[in-house]
Amino acid sequence: MDDKKILLEELGTIGLTTDEFENLVKGYEKITIKKGDLLIKSGSIVKGYYFVISGFLRSYVIDFDGNEVTTNFYGKDALILEGRSFFMQIPTKEDVQAVEDCVLWIKKIETFNKDFNLYKAYRDWGRARLVGDFFSLKERTLSMITDKASYRYKELIKNHPEIIKKASLKHIASFLGITDTSLSRIRKEIL
Repeated sequence: MDDKKILLEELGTIGLTTDEFENLVKGYEKITIKKGDLLIKSGSIVKGYYFVISGFLRSYVIDFDGNEVTTNFYGKDALILEGRSFFMQIPTKEDVQAVEDCVLWIKKIETFNKDFNLYKAYRDWGRARLVGDFFSLKERTLSMITDKASYRYKELIKNHPEIIKKASLKHIASFLGITDTSLSRIRKEIL
């Protein structure tokens, strides 16, 4: 049950009975991926969502010039859901790559749909997660438009220090929407 600690912390407070929780947890499968491997490949249809038990991952897209642009980072306890592909069952535009060796729990779409229809508390939790993710994305989008890059970097340091420790400067720069050179200048100014 130690490996299921993340699931217990995430799902244990949503109002399920012990039996419901145990049945819900049975629907998750533990997987591992190696550093550099793709968890999700662009062009594929996403068949599950993931909880990160250990490791660090990043999602990215290829822009119109052929450059990788980091769209998100995922560390321990994160939920990875490429919702557009997962819910609509259409090909994703993003890749999700392991930056470190990773252990994850996956819940496949068939099991998700069954459990989603069976447990009201699970439906409520899922909706709350989606709403929270939507507002985070909206906040990030507005910040990219209204905040200076130096402010976005300082906020990243303050709110997500694990990204600063684990991600490459190139990936952090692309996530912030700036060049490597600009990030180096900002880092020097802050120090």
